[in-house]
Amino acid sequence: MSAIRLLVLGAVKQHGRAHGYQVRNDLEYWGAHEWSHAKPGSIYHALKQMAKQGLLRADESAPSTAGGPPRVEYEITDAGREEYLRLLREALSSYEQGLDVRAAGIGFMVDLPRAEVVELLGARIRALDEWRVRVTEYYTPEGGPEQLGHIGELMRLWVFSADAGREWARGLIERIEAGAYVFAGEGGEPFVGVLADGQDNPYA
Repeated sequence: MSAIRLLVLGAVKQHGRAHGYQVRNDLEYWGAHEWSHAKPGSIYHALKQMAKQGLLRADESAPSTAGGPPRVEYEITDAGREEYLRLLREALSSYEQGLDVRAAGIGFMVDLPRAEVVELLGARIRALDEWRVRVTEYYTPEGGPEQLGHIGELMRLWVFSADAGREWARGLIERIEAGAYVFAGEGGEPFVGVLADGQDNPYA
């Protein structure tokens, strides 16, 4: 799964209606260009591709503030919303995703109900535990990782990654269950963190 689809769909959804530069500016504001492939070319390509796929609706009637041709603004469609939620749930629950996908999922988790996010993170922990058992059951020699020479460091990396991932997810669950953040359906305004049209990213 590519993080760029989730990031772009989520950014458009948060604005309601956004042009490419707004999406790019928001993703840079979140630092996504540092921890994902959300570079300008990838963002504009994703917008056009998802418009062709019916996940976004493109409108070329928006006037340009720079005096040039009309710019394209995008809105998420019903199909796009379904795809966005599918990607978001997968990002939170699957241990097999890279850090960029996990980070994108955390960035948008408040679009889901609190109880569902806890459930998805719990599924992630269970999958990590099962994977750790498989790794240590099949790949640990009797003499320990040292018997494999420097390749044994792979075993340590796998186990460390599983343990660290579990600890991180467990801590997040505890914070969420304790009432942290505002989630979908709770009546409050969740933190969104999008930039206004024309507002520069102070961290760029």
